[in-house]
Amino acid sequence: MSKRAVLEVIALGVEDAVAAQAGGADRLELVADMAADGLTPPVATFAGIRAAVDIDLRVMLRPAEGFAVGDVEPVVRAARAMRDAGAEEFVLGFLDADGGVDLGAVERVVGALDGCRWTFHRAIDRAADRDALRKQLDGMPGLDTYLTAGSAAGVDDGLATLLAEAARDGEPGYEQRLLVGGGLRLDHVPALVKAGIDAFHIGGAARPAGWDEPVSPTAVAKWRTALDGTS
Repeated sequence: MSKRAVLEVIALGVEDAVAAQAGGADRLELVADMAADGLTPPVATFAGIRAAVDIDLRVMLRPAEGFAVGDVEPVVRAARAMRDAGAEEFVLGFLDADGGVDLGAVERVVGALDGCRWTFHRAIDRAADRDALRKQLDGMPGLDTYLTAGSAAGVDDGLATLLAEAARDGEPGYEQRLLVGGGLRLDHVPALVKAGIDAFHIGGAARPAGWDEPVSPTAVAKWRTALDGTS
């Protein structure tokens, strides 16, 4: 691949964002509360990061732990507040009780995004039928990426699924970019790149000292160097 691979790093605040950009990240995923696997951050946090860095920034829209939306209206209000503050890219994904995509909730939230680009996150890894979910979301305005490990258990378990889905690139429901994350390690990267995957997402890997410490620019730079060497 001649194109530079995308490296997305989870950011919880301005310090993370500045460090990730310094290390060579192309994009941030902005979340709050990693103890709950990442929830909607405060608008003020978004505004602080947007003022501090100039790389792309996708904002999580997730009201609570798990993948059920509950009451969708607060999520819609959060989306509108983020749009009003200048957010242009988002991350979301909701499942129903049967593990199918909650199409009604997704449509309501996407309707508030005014055509902004967005990622359907790792809810796909909990879906009862990944292929059905992708086909149901096909043509959804702004959807350009799936963040996935191929399995709820992480990339080790999901690698075969990721490679199979990459091979379907361009088919209906498979036109979106695969952004691989969730237990991703550097040793997974060569096989993924060989399959044509060009986007990678790291959280804990950018924080060698753990989630209580900020992003390490050195750790991000290690990934940047590795990706540049394989793309």
